Amino acid sequence: MESRFREAADVLAAAQALVITAGAGMGVDSGLPDFRGDTGFWTAYPLYRKLGISFYDAANPEHFDRDPAFGWGFYGHRTNLYRDTVPHDGFRTLLDWIGERGIDFFVATSNVDGQFQKAGFPEEAILEVHGSIHHLQCTRPCSMQIWENREEFLIDEETMCSDNVPRCKRCGDPARPNILMFGDYSWIGDRTRRQEERFRSFLTRHGGKRIVVVELGAGTAVPTIRAMSERIGSIEKARVIRVNPREPEISPPHISLACGALEGIRGIIPEAAE
Repeated sequence: MESRFREAADVLAAAQALVITAGAGMGVDSGLPDFRGDTGFWTAYPLYRKLGISFYDAANPEHFDRDPAFGWGFYGHRTNLYRDTVPHDGFRTLLDWIGERGIDFFVATSNVDGQFQKAGFPEEAILEVHGSIHHLQCTRPCSMQIWENREEFLIDEETMCSDNVPRCKRCGDPARPNILMFGDYSWIGDRTRRQEERFRSFLTRHGGKRIVVVELGAGTAVPTIRAMSERIGSIEKARVIRVNPREPEISPPHISLACGALEGIRGIIPEAAE
């Protein structure tokens, strides 16, 4: 592994632009669950095991139509969890490395937890492909309005229901997180589309340069981030460093590191471990 870390560190050192792509595995070292498989999800939410509800079932907009208090039980609990979580040292290590080198960068993540912003990454350099739990929209929706989630939630963990159901500012119907859920036809993607436009501009600006993608904890269950990394990696001169403890495979000349996100970051930025 040491030789692969050195190879990856050399590739990173030669980068002229950096893309950080991240999936749920990025948050594991901060103590966040990655919901990988029903077992992992049920460990984090044991009541759902009794109810026979999988992550795919829980992350479904139908709950906000049928029983919004139950829908907000899951998302309110996650809101509280993400607000309380301290991003692990890998976030700061990456940010420090970027600052020291003055390199242009962009973050693309499937995570809805806002941990990159919390760690100090600038909002204008982040693409949240599935939206953010820290923003709300109307469940219906009655308009295209998206607003900040400043709601407080107390969750009854016996029933997984929330004491608070946020309401649409315009029509008074239940609000929901501005997150792309499974089987979702009412997600308002305008905020994410603006982020996508900035990301496309970033890639255009760096066309022909040595772009390095550092992919952290992106699995195959929902392969959005892995596919994005590989698309960028197909650009001339681009290289991908894939960091994943269970599914690190990627074809040469790209590099696979079979480890967690924090270990991978420390391995490719050696001074961080000193």
